[in-house]
Amino acid sequence: MSSISLVKIALPGTDTSDRGPLLLWMVFTGLSIFAVILLWQYGLIRLMVTSDRTFISSLIAVLYIITSCHCLWRTWAITREGEAARRTGDILSAGDDTNALHVNAELLPAGLVTDHIRSLVTKAKAQAAGRIDQTLLLRSLADQLRGSNGFGAFASDTLMKLGLLGTIIGFIIMLAPIATLDAADKVAMKSSMGLMSDGMAVAMYTTLAGLVGSILVRIQYYMLDAATQRVFADAVTLTETRVTPALERQYHG
Repeated sequence: MSSISLVKIALPGTDTSDRGPLLLWMVFTGLSIFAVILLWQYGLIRLMVTSDRTFISSLIAVLYIITSCHCLWRTWAITREGEAARRTGDILSAGDDTNALHVNAELLPAGLVTDHIRSLVTKAKAQAAGRIDQTLLLRSLADQLRGSNGFGAFASDTLMKLGLLGTIIGFIIMLAPIATLDAADKVAMKSSMGLMSDGMAVAMYTTLAGLVGSILVRIQYYMLDAATQRVFADAVTLTETRVTPALERQYHG
C-alpha cells in the first residue's frame, strides 16, 4: 500500500521539464517577426522610416528590441527557477523530507526556492519552539523572483511617451509654416503644404509606433509576470505542505 501511494505522489514529477513560459515567448515573438516581415514586404516599414525625419520611430523600434531581449533573459531565468522548484518538490515528495532537509538542504538543486528552504532550515534551528512563520521570507522570495520585471512597465511607458513626443514634434512641424503663409505666393504655398504633410507623417507614424510597441511590451511582461506568480505559488505550496511541517517535527519535536 505504501509503495502504491509513493508512486502516486511521484507521478506528477515524472513529466518533462516545463518550458511553457519560454515557448510562449518564442511563439509570440515569432508572430511579431512574421508581422514585421509582411509590413516590410508591402513597403510600410520603409515608408515609416523615410517619412519620420525625427527618427523617433526608429528609436522606438530599437528600444523595443532591447526590451524584448531583456524579457527573454528574465523568462529564461524564471523557467530555470520553475524547473529547479519542481525538482525540489520531486525530491521532497519521493523521499524522506527530514533526510532531504538535513545538513542545510544540500541535496536540493540550486535555485531561489532552495535558498528559501535553507533559510527556513536556519530559522528552525535558531527558533526555540512554536510554528515556523515564513511570511517575511516569502516576501523576500517574491522580490527575488520578480527581479527586474518592473523594467517592462518602465519600457512600456517610455515607448508610449516617445510616441506622444513624436506627435507633438510632428504638429509643431505641421503648424510652423502657417505663421508665414502667403496665399498669393503659390511656390510658398506648395512648400508649406509639403512641410505640413511631413509634420503630419511624423506625428502619425511616431504615435503608431509608440502605441504598438507599448502594447507588445505589455503583453510580453504580462506573460512573464504570470510565470513568476506560478513559480511563487508552487514554492508557497511546497514549503507549507512539505518543508515547514518536516522542520517542526525535526527541531521542535
